[in-house]
Amino acid sequence: MASFKLLFATLTLLSSSTFCLAYPGFNFGWGHRGGGGGGGGVSRPVGGLRSSGLSPGFYSQSCPQANDIVMSVLKSAISKDPRMAASLLRLHFHDCFVQGCDASVLLDDHPTFVSEKKSGPNKNSLRGFEVIDEIKAKLEQACPETVSCADILALAARGSTVLSGGPNWELPLGRRDSKKASLNGSNNNIPPPNSTIQNLLTFFRRQGLNEVDLVSLSGAHTLGMARCTTFKQRLYNQNGNNQPDSTLERSYYHDLKAVCPKTGGDNNISPLDLASPATFDNTYFKLIMSGKGLLTSDQVLLSGNLGKPMQLVKDFADDHTLFFNHFARSMVKMGNIRPITGNKGEVRKNCRRVN
Repeated sequence: MASFKLLFATLTLLSSSTFCLAYPGFNFGWGHRGGGGGGGGVSRPVGGLRSSGLSPGFYSQSCPQANDIVMSVLKSAISKDPRMAASLLRLHFHDCFVQGCDASVLLDDHPTFVSEKKSGPNKNSLRGFEVIDEIKAKLEQACPETVSCADILALAARGSTVLSGGPNWELPLGRRDSKKASLNGSNNNIPPPNSTIQNLLTFFRRQGLNEVDLVSLSGAHTLGMARCTTFKQRLYNQNGNNQPDSTLERSYYHDLKAVCPKTGGDNNISPLDLASPATFDNTYFKLIMSGKGLLTSDQVLLSGNLGKPMQLVKDFADDHTLFFNHFARSMVKMGNIRPITGNKGEVRKNCRRVN
């Protein structure tokens, strides 16, 4: 019966116009009012780290309505497709982990570089580009050549979090856009879904992020869906011995097998948070505690037997406010990874190509 229920729920999502096919992965990401695009909104912003050259009030004079425009587009997009919130969070994450937060992930192919959209972690998987295009077009109408695509990604990630029920935070702005992309960087710097806990920490430390940031930002998987191909190994051959992952809770394992057969079905999808896939909450951590983390990279936060990550999973499962506060701080910290500021880079007129 449990298998039937999960299968029915998944088929319902697949047939719904509000859910589209893609793996949001680190669907990483708020105010409803302007004031520099930084704060204000449905919840009190959490203060965060500041980065040299970035400031929450960066657009307070040049484009004070920036955040209102972003939020208006997001409300419409997420109401049509609730999974879009997860996808926009993931765009910001996949941008920042490659060359820093510079909107390189948005660039299409160019005579001098290949688009990051063609990398292993991104191909046929990243989505939400049209939403970013719409935000950019409206910002260009209101404030031409002012708001960068990199800042749009950061604002969209925060807005998607808030609109899904998550925390708000004060967001430093002033990033500029890169003039190049890095296919190699995208292939090598984004953690795969079958990562061990040590692999994950290595990827995060490379970006200046620590164990707390790893667990906090993994909590973005409280939103969205994952493709069968990202967790099939856990069901049928986790350690090369044709056996399932022993950390999978048994009934959940059988539910997933109904969605993800041993052969075929790679693009079937399942919720990363089976209880509330469109709501930003701490259920993700509660599911991990019961052996129901979908990806290896989810469950190893607990099963990896590393003291601090294990304790944080337990703490976040017990206290959603604690998780929200840490998530907000870690999002600010991630958004501060090697930004282009000052006179470097550019403010693209079209996020898909250099000026």
